Amino acid sequence: MAPTRPDYARTHLIVVEDDPITRSMIANYFSQEGFHVEEASCGAECRDIMRQQRPDLVFVDIHLPDGNGLDLAQEIRAESSAGIIFVTQRDSETDLVVGLELGGDDYVTKPVKMRELLARTRALLRRRALERAPAKRNHILALGPWLIDLTRREMALRNGTQIPLTRAEFDLLAALAQADGQPLGREYLIEVVSNRGSAGDLRTVDSLVARLRRKLEPEGGGASLIVTMPGVGYRLGIPVEPAS
Repeated sequence: MAPTRPDYARTHLIVVEDDPITRSMIANYFSQEGFHVEEASCGAECRDIMRQQRPDLVFVDIHLPDGNGLDLAQEIRAESSAGIIFVTQRDSETDLVVGLELGGDDYVTKPVKMRELLARTRALLRRRALERAPAKRNHILALGPWLIDLTRREMALRNGTQIPLTRAEFDLLAALAQADGQPLGREYLIEVVSNRGSAGDLRTVDSLVARLRRKLEPEGGGASLIVTMPGVGYRLGIPVEPAS
């Protein structure tokens, strides 16, 4: 059986933070989650690390002892395809907008909620993986009588009838479809559907599954689209194939 959560053992993360307590807290948490983590107390240390290694993701504080984290983010974006998440005390809307416009992928304010930061990190890494390997993925998948378009984020019957799904419903169903029949844990699925907010409550996943079943499964019975795996989570109950 495949694992119910991703393996990030080869994912290289740099935490750029001048406060040693916050830096250590973030680094230790992500190390325990399986990430390879480097710590930098300033922009210069981050640059030194990046000259030797290519990070997948960098957490950047805007206020650094040797410069502005926004400027550092611009340097990182010019030289690397690494994801950038600002983790900072500055919480004004202007800072958020400027940070994202200068190349940041996300923006988290302190005090840091570690589960939320982890959820946002995993969501960003999934998006980056999709961007790096578009040719290797089938963007339209067939699930029995349904077609799901991962690029256009649409779902329809084979006759073309569109099926309206909320963002969270689509994200959950897409994750199950891409797992190709393997079970996914509820903890992982809540991170999938909460990629722009707090990690949320695990009951949210159960509620979304119930809504998808009401929308998609035939009243007369038949094969269940989403199967409950007791003690684990959920998996698709029908084959997934590339759309012809």
